[in-house]
Amino acid sequence: MTSEVEELIALKNGSHKAFEAIYNRYAGKLYNFIMTISHGDKYMSEEVIQSAFVRLWETKERIDPEKSILFYLSTISRNLLFNRYQRQTIEFLYQKLMINEQKPYHRQTENEIDRKWLESFVDELIDQLPPARKKIFILRKKEDLSTREIAETMNISVSTVETQLSLAMKFMKAEFAKNYDKLFLAVFFLLI
Repeated sequence: MTSEVEELIALKNGSHKAFEAIYNRYAGKLYNFIMTISHGDKYMSEEVIQSAFVRLWETKERIDPEKSILFYLSTISRNLLFNRYQRQTIEFLYQKLMINEQKPYHRQTENEIDRKWLESFVDELIDQLPPARKKIFILRKKEDLSTREIAETMNISVSTVETQLSLAMKFMKAEFAKNYDKLFLAVFFLLI
């Protein structure tokens, strides 16, 4: 049995020492890998590597000690990076939609249809939120109130507001991701 297999078995059993040894051995290699595919984005690379090792710890029970841990970590890191890029794209599309909603708009048939479709899509998603979450989301995203102002208005804690906003955004992003192709095209045509 190799020392790496022994470390993976120890990690699987919850060994912090084994986790630290694996981190020290592979964090640099993963960082270089992510730097390459993220085109030198240091911040993103650091975030992805930290998240990859957190994920490794969270899923340690499912590790197969006979398989390459470097391949496993590389796959996790690559997927995390792509998920972050997709999330950033979705957030960009959503922000563009909100900005376009607030701007005076020149009437151009195709753009107007795309904009209305996007607005309708977002409104449908907002309507699917539970009532309190929906109200919090509208106050934050459409009326631009701070979390503190929302908490005071609704007589709830700031942490409750933040939790509800986080859950609402998670739902919205998931729905945007499901409809990524349609949304991307609609926003793309709005921007040109």
